[in-house]
Amino acid sequence: MLAPPERRELKRRARKRSLAVELVKRAEVILMLAAGHSYREVRQRLDCSDEYIREWKKRFQEERLAGLDSRYRGSQRRTRTAETEARILEVTRQGPTDGTTHWSSYRLAKELGLSQSSVSRVWRHFGIQPHRLRGYMASDDPEFEEKAADIIGLYLKPPVNAAVFCVDEKSAIQALDRLDPVLPLSPGRAERHGFEYFRHGTLSLYAALDTRTGDVMGKTAARHTSAEFVDFLGQIVASQPEGREIHIVADNLSAHKTKNVFEFLQTNPTVRIHYTPTYSSWLNQVEIWFSKIQRDLIARGIFTSITDLSRKLIRYIRQYNKTATPFRWRFKNAAHRIKPVTQRGSDSLH
Repeated sequence: MLAPPERRELKRRARKRSLAVELVKRAEVILMLAAGHSYREVRQRLDCSDEYIREWKKRFQEERLAGLDSRYRGSQRRTRTAETEARILEVTRQGPTDGTTHWSSYRLAKELGLSQSSVSRVWRHFGIQPHRLRGYMASDDPEFEEKAADIIGLYLKPPVNAAVFCVDEKSAIQALDRLDPVLPLSPGRAERHGFEYFRHGTLSLYAALDTRTGDVMGKTAARHTSAEFVDFLGQIVASQPEGREIHIVADNLSAHKTKNVFEFLQTNPTVRIHYTPTYSSWLNQVEIWFSKIQRDLIARGIFTSITDLSRKLIRYIRQYNKTATPFRWRFKNAAHRIKPVTQRGSDSLH
């Protein structure tokens, strides 16, 4: 005998498509028995045994709808102790002893006699990612803070009526020509380049980024020498009104500190070069622009000759200058000071 609410609930379960098949089958057994069907009819229609029918009929009579729910004991809830977590973290930091460079969760679990999921949960909880590697650059320049403050000051508050240029060269740009045709991208398929290529030679690109406007002045050269650098500085001076103060931000490449460079500075007293600290090329804003041209043109470009490479580099610069905007540097957190490495092996770079 079924009460109206029970009948409605059983019919709802029997019709519900998202319910587990076993729960639907139990509801159908009770509905068929309540409708007067025999065990043989229920067995033939639902493909079950008499024992199955008797079991769920008894459970329903004793507990009604609640009796149709499963009663799995389940596994005992696993808990991680602080000792286990500490052990996993300690062995992870020590590294493997089998000659490999880092642990995988499976190998560490086998080493410690734990489950792989336990190791993964601890790593995830503490943000440990042994498979990842990040590089950093630390300066050993004793005058790091003074030089960095000088250059950042040029970006944030340049001298009145003065021009500030970030200058550097991107050397050894390869003029690569693909031997096989390039297959263009299509829905569900990325652009594909053939494995073989022919190298026509290399080229160096000199670039000067105007920090006020974002415009870039460029020049290509077969080599990056001191003479080419001085010639490029001359082009920068020629592009500015006579007598304007010009500040150049450059790195410590040997070609930037030769006798020819110092003679040029003596004959052009309005030009001053600000050298970045050692191993701190990231302070030079033109490096940001170099990464952009690398992504936009050089990495996937196809160049049939050195001349073709030079032409495409200069064309890119002309197009870039049509919509150029300056890079805006923001110092978000004054507590994150940048300090030089004072002792070998110490990491003072924040």
